[in-house]
Amino acid sequence: MTHKELYARACKVTPGGVNSPVRAFNGVGGTPVFVESGKGARIKTADGRVLADYCCSWGAMILGHAHPEISRAVARRAKLGTTFGIATPDEVTFAERLCALVPGMDEVRAVNSGTEAVMTAVRLARGATGRDIVVKFDGCYHGHSDAMLVKAGSGLLTSGGASSSGVTKGAASDTLVLPYNDLDAVKRAFEARCAKIACVVVEPVAGNMGLVPPGEGFLKGLRAVTKKNGALLVCDEVINGFRFGFGSYSSLYAGVTPDLITLGKVIGGGLPLAAIGGRRKYMEMLAPNGPVYQAGTLSGNPLAVAAGLKTLGILEREDPYPRMAELGSALAVGVSTIAAERGVPVTCQSFNGVFTPFCTDLPVQDLADAKACDVKLYAKIFHAMLRRGIYIAPSQFECNFISAAHTSRDVDHFLDAFASALRAL
Repeated sequence: MTHKELYARACKVTPGGVNSPVRAFNGVGGTPVFVESGKGARIKTADGRVLADYCCSWGAMILGHAHPEISRAVARRAKLGTTFGIATPDEVTFAERLCALVPGMDEVRAVNSGTEAVMTAVRLARGATGRDIVVKFDGCYHGHSDAMLVKAGSGLLTSGGASSSGVTKGAASDTLVLPYNDLDAVKRAFEARCAKIACVVVEPVAGNMGLVPPGEGFLKGLRAVTKKNGALLVCDEVINGFRFGFGSYSSLYAGVTPDLITLGKVIGGGLPLAAIGGRRKYMEMLAPNGPVYQAGTLSGNPLAVAAGLKTLGILEREDPYPRMAELGSALAVGVSTIAAERGVPVTCQSFNGVFTPFCTDLPVQDLADAKACDVKLYAKIFHAMLRRGIYIAPSQFECNFISAAHTSRDVDHFLDAFASALRAL
């Protein structure tokens, strides 16, 4: 069937025709793509096209699609049963593995999604401190729990407002939203409300306004100000963790050990799996040991754990990170150079194989910078690339990913398609 036919069917039985909003192409217009299969760095659409994939399930498919070792591991596990609602030996091995690889992760609990992991971290921080207010940063996405679906207020020290219907004023009033990379704003917030702030939640490398790295000293500054004021630092590494290197970004690149950390995407090897971990004194407050409740029938699902363990093993064995970083740098430099030569305002920001082509001439350091991008130009580029066999994120405010399955030929293909797309525009 064509994508239009599938989308028409989907819209009759699913809100917006999709199970996650960004898939609806609202950011770029046109009919959403439906995928039937994937292999390596390629996906095959329902209408028979083969596309080079730079979405990679939003970073989860770090080894590419249908990696044979992962597929075999999941198949073997499925033959033994898919879920029990009872603890399994592999869950213990998985937890031991994460605790050994992530500094500051004394204990870890598996959950099913990044949203659930962050929601649990916030509840745990409030339970541990006896405080209510959560500080987050404009442009950072931490899932769709009520406390995290809050936009910035009218001033730096005002509480945020709900960014989704169904979020109560009470939930919004307990969330303070500040500009990303603005440490002074964080310090002013603590000066005004230090006795009420339970935690600061941050994506170490922001990935949901496009790729925006932390400024020099920003993360260390957050660690210092939270420690000084008795609040917890929560690093949301659902995207970051094991994506930029074999471990957490906060420890590998920032030299920061948070109190709590959330992981997801890569650690699940393509299946629904996430985790919250951190210092033992906080993690021991989770039920059944402590008063902070969290539960899940499918938490630590055997298939997901099997995929996660195999993924971590392959990443450790093959260390694809240097090559992914090299390819990502070459792609970003190439995109920026081609755009400059043609007088098109595109600046490609990248870090270790993750990149965003921002439709602006200026560097992007926060959400205000990202919002200044030409989203109509991005939509035109998206569709021009799609016509040339390249699938990039269907939104200016998302990241693109290079996997271990991508090659230098793929980068050359991308740059050739980009140059052709700009000429056509």
